[in-house]
Amino acid sequence: MGHQIKIQRVERGTTKSYYVNFPAALAEAAQIEKGEALEWLVEDRNAFLLRRVKPKKSILKDRAPLT
Repeated sequence: MGHQIKIQRVERGTTKSYYVNFPAALAEAAQIEKGEALEWLVEDRNAFLLRRVKPKKSILKDRAPLT
C-alpha cells in the first residue's frame, strides 16, 4: 500500500527548507507519537526509508518465515 505526497519547498531569505507531510492514516497505523524522533535513511536516489530512532516492540508475534 502506498500514499502519494508532495514535497513543499520554503525559502526564507538565504535559507531554504523542504517539508514532507506525513499522512495521518500512516502515523496512526504506526502509532507515531507527537515529538517522536525519526530519521531518514537514503538507500539510493529513488528510495528513502523513515525509521524510529528508538524502535518500539512489534505487536506481531514472532513467527516462522514464510516459505
